[in-house]
Amino acid sequence: MNLMKEESVQLDGFTLHGIETLKYKTNTIVLKMKAPLQEDTVTTRALLPYVLQSGTEKFPSTLKLRTKLDELYGASLNIDVAKKGEYQIITIRMDIANEKYLTDQTPLLKNGLELIAEILLSPVMENGVFLGSIVEKEKRALKSRIQAVYDDKMRYANMRLIQEMCEEEPYRLNAHGNINDLDKISAQVLYDYYQNALQNDEIDLYIVGDINLNSVKEAAEKAFRLPANREKRFVKTNVAHKKVSDVKEIIEEQDIKQGKLHIGCRTNVTYHDDDYFALQLYNGIFGGFSHSKLFINVREKESLAYYAASRFESHKGLLMIMSGIEFANYQKAVNIIKEQMEEMKKGNFTDDEFSQTKAVLKNQILETIDTPNGLIEVLYHNVVAGFSRPLDDWLTKIDEVTKDEVEAVAKKVNLDTIYFLRGLEGA
Repeated sequence: MNLMKEESVQLDGFTLHGIETLKYKTNTIVLKMKAPLQEDTVTTRALLPYVLQSGTEKFPSTLKLRTKLDELYGASLNIDVAKKGEYQIITIRMDIANEKYLTDQTPLLKNGLELIAEILLSPVMENGVFLGSIVEKEKRALKSRIQAVYDDKMRYANMRLIQEMCEEEPYRLNAHGNINDLDKISAQVLYDYYQNALQNDEIDLYIVGDINLNSVKEAAEKAFRLPANREKRFVKTNVAHKKVSDVKEIIEEQDIKQGKLHIGCRTNVTYHDDDYFALQLYNGIFGGFSHSKLFINVREKESLAYYAASRFESHKGLLMIMSGIEFANYQKAVNIIKEQMEEMKKGNFTDDEFSQTKAVLKNQILETIDTPNGLIEVLYHNVVAGFSRPLDDWLTKIDEVTKDEVEAVAKKVNLDTIYFLRGLEGA
């Protein structure tokens, strides 16, 4: 199948990725900044994009920035901080109308690029640093976002599982930072970190739409004047392949009504590896979909769980199993999950399960790349891994996976940590 083609070009200090397509009436611009997850900077970095989007030299308040977006035919602007593998990624997204489809020929794409560059490179300042009032406002907002994880018990259980499983690895860190570190971040500290990020982050700019790459390149070069001594760099971390000697079991109690059983495994497979697509099939058959073994055996047959599913992390090589259970069903649920892992190692899945999972996986990929943001997220895997997989591979390689290859991947998956969040005694 011939899918949309990405063209990449190295510009002064960043990489421009253009995806030309007639599919959309809007253009999507996504700027991504990548740096290693580090305990001493994770909270500062999480705060940075929220401060940047709160005001620029030309538009020194959130209101003025939003008014500018309205003038650009209602362009939308969103920012995000996430982790992929052992990297912390800042994302700035803009969806903007394509002037080709408007009677008014205002150069909207050029103006959109200039506005993102303004947000990144020309923040509103006082006394040579960020505006103190903005920094304090965004610190309060970030505190609320971090706190929200503690209030959502499914997210909390997943966070705690990762903290316990990866206690000596950068991946343990929450991409939104540590609530206890916020008070240490002043406008000066944040500005110093910002300067460091501009100098050292790996920066990628994606543009998807009915575009001309040459004219986009010219506009991007003019808009993004990064520090002169920046070099194109690939920021690399070492993915830890940890050998599991003993399975860790953590039981925590809180005043809750439903138990959260989250289990972490080491797959020893990442995006680089030849058996990456076999791992996708493994996860789909094991717990990724509503026809998967976890859903059928833990939830449907035994009625042990309100939900039961699994997902994997492409760049760290972890598989997470998540289920919501009655407190009394803990041991039985753990045993059945272990049994299903053993069934996968023995290759005990049917041709129907195998072919259905292939079909659902391919459909899921097609749905993902059918949206500009989904397409960019798939393509950005190549940047994170420093290893390029053509878009067509995502479908053809899944088709080529054999049952033996899935069984071989299953044998690489090792149980690492069991985390159970249950109610207080007598609750």
